[in-house]
Amino acid sequence: MGKEFAFTEIIEAAATPEQVWDAIATGPGIDSWFMGHTDLDPGEGGTVRTEAGGGRIPVSTITTWQPPGLLSHRFDGPDGRILAYEFLIESRGGSASTLRVVTSGFLPGDDWADEYEAMGFGLALFYGTLAEYLAWFPGRLARPLTAVRPVADWTAAWLSLGRSLGLGRAPAQGDEVRIHGESGVVYLVNEHAVGIRTGTAFYRYLRALPGGVMASHHLFSPTAFSPSAEPAPWPAGAFEGA
Repeated sequence: MGKEFAFTEIIEAAATPEQVWDAIATGPGIDSWFMGHTDLDPGEGGTVRTEAGGGRIPVSTITTWQPPGLLSHRFDGPDGRILAYEFLIESRGGSASTLRVVTSGFLPGDDWADEYEAMGFGLALFYGTLAEYLAWFPGRLARPLTAVRPVADWTAAWLSLGRSLGLGRAPAQGDEVRIHGESGVVYLVNEHAVGIRTGTAFYRYLRALPGGVMASHHLFSPTAFSPSAEPAPWPAGAFEGA
């Protein structure tokens, strides 16, 4: 049977088309908002390779390369699976752009429902982070930090995360929190993910199926690329006992 899908995101960015292009069409730019580490070989026929949490996302082939306006790449699996991305950048004049992202494809088999749901929640986090990146850190590069740990009880997990952030409950969008000694704001919450922005980082936690939570952070501090400055992936007490 299977499932065709398409998700569309529109981002109004206070960034030039060139800054948006660097964010979506270079490995270091993608490392600053997506997940894990990405290598991108530019040009039509080039590849996009991402590794995160010990796993590899299917390798995409670049099908359209028109800087700084249009990028598309897709993966076609032997089982009929398709995963395609299209990024359309339009200048609004000055240092402002509109980015339209369409993620589409096909999930094969009869067990597509869980994957489809997780994909929707995950894309909301990634593209929400991209919007935050273009708003707060345009032109800057981050070091990605990824870690995974098991979780059995998600209600308890999100509650413990909230407590570690100085809340008496699970995080909610717009909450002001403290994390790794910094003030931050929760910019996104859904059933599968929490995203927090500080002055030097994005701290993100998302469900890693099956039965795990992934820390997928982006560190913008000037010392972020020094191993001695690397923060612990988990705030003290977060996800303990869950």
